[in-house]
Amino acid sequence: MSRKDAHAFAASLAATLMVSIVVFQAGDGSFGAVPSDEIDGDEVALVAEIDPWG
Repeated sequence: MSRKDAHAFAASLAATLMVSIVVFQAGDGSFGAVPSDEIDGDEVALVAEIDPWG
């Protein structure tokens, strides 16, 4: 997914789940978004963290 789509998806997830969401870039250049407690850091570069409480 594109960086813009990943940020929009992350914002939606954060608002829906009320958890912190991390936007990351994988080793192949694609972007994604997952809850921050599920990211293990292998071969990804953190781009942003969206915190619904902050």
